[in-house]
Amino acid sequence: MDRMLYVAMSGARASFTGQAVAAQNLAHATTTGFRAVLQEQTALPLAGDVYAARVFAVPGPSRPLLAPGPIVRTGRELDVAVDGEGWIAVQAPDGGEAYTRRGDLHLGPGGVLTTGDGYVVLGDGGPIAVPPHETLQIGTDGTVTVRPLGQGANALTVLDRIRLVRPEPERLVRGPDGLFRMADGTAAPPDASVRLSVGALEQSNVSTVEVLTRVIELTRRYEMQVRLMQAAKENDESSAQLLRMG
Repeated sequence: MDRMLYVAMSGARASFTGQAVAAQNLAHATTTGFRAVLQEQTALPLAGDVYAARVFAVPGPSRPLLAPGPIVRTGRELDVAVDGEGWIAVQAPDGGEAYTRRGDLHLGPGGVLTTGDGYVVLGDGGPIAVPPHETLQIGTDGTVTVRPLGQGANALTVLDRIRLVRPEPERLVRGPDGLFRMADGTAAPPDASVRLSVGALEQSNVSTVEVLTRVIELTRRYEMQVRLMQAAKENDESSAQLLRMG
């Protein structure tokens, strides 16, 4: 009886964890540059005298899906999308360096260039601060160029270059803030081969159809496991009643 109950309980727990991950993905289906989360499940056999007495379902570690998302044209001069592999370096809340694919850039207080979620964009010389200007352009190589106030059309000034990196995917880990960092705590070197699509944004790589299908599947699994636990309870009550009658 206990075997049936605990196996059903572990299955229900794994389904519940999977539902939480699917809900997180669905909530970020429209978040620029978001990377979907994949939840691994592990079968854990419990050794018996000869064969495994039972097999539990154990939620494994989650990992990001690093496949690129679709790129849409916006025409906005501060919208950039990483073309292919690569990342935009930003300043993490702890002051360290982190990486994102979110390219909806804005000018924050003091003209500091930030992402749409408020993280400061890093250049080769640190945070990029843009002075008052007539025009601002971002090149495909990340170069930030402005025409200062009151200057002619040919008076262009290169301020800095957005720090673009391309570390090996297996060396990256995602933090609770959604930013990626090097697993060993170092900073990835800049990579001149990384290119940007200007006037475009990369959308989330979450497939809403796949996630909704997954949610339905996990919901049915959870309900099945709950029914199995209820059956275990009814069997236990029936057994207890038979013993009292004996």
